[in-house]
Amino acid sequence: MTAGLLAANLIGHGEVVELLQHELAKPSHAYLFVGPAGVGKATVARDFARLLLCPIGGDHVEPCRSCRRIASGNHPDLVLVEPEGRASLGVETARSVVSQAVLSPVESERRVFLAEDAGTMTEQAANALLKTLEEPTAAVTFLLVSESEDDFPLTLASRCRVVRFGRVPEDELTAELERQGLAAEEARVLALVSGGRPGLALQLGSEPHVADLRQAWLNLPSRLSGRPGDSFRLAEEMIALIEPLASELAGTVAGGAEQRDRAKRRATQSLLASGLEILASFYLDSASLQLGGPIRNRDVALSELARVSPAVAVNAANLILDAVVDLIGNLRPLPLLAALFTSLE
Repeated sequence: MTAGLLAANLIGHGEVVELLQHELAKPSHAYLFVGPAGVGKATVARDFARLLLCPIGGDHVEPCRSCRRIASGNHPDLVLVEPEGRASLGVETARSVVSQAVLSPVESERRVFLAEDAGTMTEQAANALLKTLEEPTAAVTFLLVSESEDDFPLTLASRCRVVRFGRVPEDELTAELERQGLAAEEARVLALVSGGRPGLALQLGSEPHVADLRQAWLNLPSRLSGRPGDSFRLAEEMIALIEPLASELAGTVAGGAEQRDRAKRRATQSLLASGLEILASFYLDSASLQLGGPIRNRDVALSELARVSPAVAVNAANLILDAVVDLIGNLRPLPLLAALFTSLE
């Protein structure tokens, strides 16, 4: 990997990258990287860890020995903190981290503890880790990656330097995908389906049916009946539609079955959240069209958009976006979608 913080497939987040490059001169003892799934925060966290451990801060063209060891996953001063089994970062893992945090670095000037699934940390684990964050040693840096500060007790989150990642604007993501060789329409559809999540867009880039996925969500309003049984079947259908895609995306993840299971859950959540945002965009277009504003989904028939009154459309969009929040809060997708689809008619 060449010099600098930017990973090869990082899109957007220029301000975050600039901030972290300045941080290299005098790093904090703990960072909390937060933002939606698929925006690139784990990618940046891994590269930040590489530069923290590199003896010359990544200032080279060809990777040094330290950077090569990190790329191969066997650097002695980079500790990957992973959930116990399929579920969460438990107290035993936290206690192991605490015991390792007092050890001196082996090769570098510091040890870096990287937790890409820090949002799964239990309250007991957070409490076990708290004293280490309150009284850090100069040679240790923690990098915690999660979707929200709310995943942690306030006492723990307040002891971290919070680095926030947002969605990449649709036009910026589209332009970057085109720069990487995608056709204009394909890049536009990927940007729409991914909902400003570059990581998801890049993963979906090789999938042939992305446009069909978007169309399925845009077709939903015409299929809603308001009957609970119909809504349940539609929810099953939408989940079944993304299941093979989520499995395929998870299959590219290195590691064993547990890592792939976690990756599949994250991919499923991201795809469902993007689908719901596409559905919300239909209703927002409906209201905007009838009030004289612009529309986003220009390939949807105007007669379909005009079928719902502006007041109903705005209410529907709010219900859908509330469901996205609930989905990210790990509510079960099937009953959540079924209840939502019933309420939209």
